[in-house]
Amino acid sequence: MATPETSVTVGKPQKHSLFPAGNFLPFFLVTALFFLWGVPNNLNDILIRQFMKSFEINRFQAGLVQFAFYLGYFVLAIPAGLIMRRLGYKAGFIIGLVLFGTGAFLFWPAALVGRYVFFLLALFVIASGLSFLETASNPFVAQCGDPETSERRLNFSQAFNPLGTITGVLVGTVFIFSGIELTPPQIASMRAAGTYAPYLQHEILRVVRPYVVLGTIAFLWAIFIALTRFPTVQGEHEAGATQPVRGGELLRHRHFVLAVIAQFLYVGAQVGTWSYFIQYVQEYTRRPEKAAGLFLTGTLAAFGVGRFVSASLMKFVAPNTLMGLYSVINVLLVIVGVIFPGPTGLWAIFLTSFFMSLMFPTIFALGLKGLGHHTKIAGSLLVMAIVGGAVLTPIMGLISQRTHSLAIAYIVPLFAYLFIAYYAFFASHPRGIAALDIGQ
Repeated sequence: MATPETSVTVGKPQKHSLFPAGNFLPFFLVTALFFLWGVPNNLNDILIRQFMKSFEINRFQAGLVQFAFYLGYFVLAIPAGLIMRRLGYKAGFIIGLVLFGTGAFLFWPAALVGRYVFFLLALFVIASGLSFLETASNPFVAQCGDPETSERRLNFSQAFNPLGTITGVLVGTVFIFSGIELTPPQIASMRAAGTYAPYLQHEILRVVRPYVVLGTIAFLWAIFIALTRFPTVQGEHEAGATQPVRGGELLRHRHFVLAVIAQFLYVGAQVGTWSYFIQYVQEYTRRPEKAAGLFLTGTLAAFGVGRFVSASLMKFVAPNTLMGLYSVINVLLVIVGVIFPGPTGLWAIFLTSFFMSLMFPTIFALGLKGLGHHTKIAGSLLVMAIVGGAVLTPIMGLISQRTHSLAIAYIVPLFAYLFIAYYAFFASHPRGIAALDIGQ
C-alpha cells in the first residue's frame, strides 16, 4: 500500500528527479546566476573595511554599504514580480543582468569623483538588478522540475552562491586590499607632507577594476540568456496574472507570512555576521586585514560545503527539521562567540556559516508551498525580506559603538536563529498539507 510520501508503480516507489528533464541549458544558465550574484554580495564585506579606511568613516557609516545594497532589493522586488507576471522569468533575468552591469560600471565615475554617496548609489543599482535575478531565479528553479524535490533542487542551485561569495572575498582581498595599514603617527606625517590625500584616492581607485570586470560578465550573460530558449515552467503564466494582486489572500497563509519574517531575520543575521567578521578577527585576534580577509574566505567556504552537505542530507531528513536543528546549533555557537571573544569565539562564529547555509533556500521553498497563482508575488515578498540585511547590519554597528564591544553586537543574529528554529519546527507547513519527509 502506498504511503502519503510515496506513489507506487508496478510495485516500486516512484523516483523523483532532481533536475528538469530536457532543459539542462536554461537550468545551467540560471544556476550560474546564483554564483554571479554571490560575488557582489560579499564584495560588500571587503568594501566596508576598505571604505572605513579610504573615506575615514565609522562602523555605522560603513554599515550603510549594506543598507544601500539591500534597500535596492526591497524597493525593486515587487516591481520585479509584477513585471514577470506579465513577461515571464526570462525577461526578469535579462532586466536584472542589465541593471547589475550598469551599477557595476558606475563604480568607475564614483571613484573618479571620490564621493562615498555615489558608491552607495552604484550599490543600490547593482542590488536592484540582483532583486530581479533573485525574484526570478529562486521560483524558476523551485518550479522547473518535480515539485517533490523543489527544496533539494533549490538548495543545489543555491550551493553555487557561496562559490561566488568566496570568489568575491578572494578578489577583494587580493585586488582591493592594499595591505597598507597606517598608524596614527604615520597618518599625521603623511598629512604634513601632503601625501595623505593622494594615498586615500589611490585606495578608492582600487575598487574599480573588479567591478568593471563583473559588469562586463553580467552584460555577456544577459546576451547568452536572451539567445536561449526557456521552458514554460509551472506558474510561468499564472492564472489571473492580469487581475489586481490581493495581498489579503497571501496574508491568510500563515506559513508564508512567517517565512517572510524568518527570511528577513536570516538575511540580517547572515549579512551582519559576515560584514563585521573581518573586524571581529582583527579586534580579538590582532590579525592584519589580509589575514582577516582569508578567515572570511574560509567561513564562506564552510558555507558552501554546508549547502552541498545539506542538499544531500535532505534525502533522509525533512528540510524543515534539518533547518531547525541547524538553527539550534547556531544559537549555541553565537553564544560562545559573544561570551568568549578571542580564538574560541572566532571559530564559533566561523562555524555558524556552515549551519546557516541551508536557511535561505529552505525558507524560500517552504514559504512558496501551496500558493498557486500567487507564487510570483509571494517570491517577490520573500526577496523583499532581504532588506533584513539593510536593517540588522547597522543595528549591529550601533550596538558595537554603544557597548564598545563587537562581540555583544552578535546577539542580533542569535535572536534571528531562535525565531528561525521556531519557524522550522512549528510553523513551516501550509495548514492542511502534510509534511513532506523527503526520501522516506
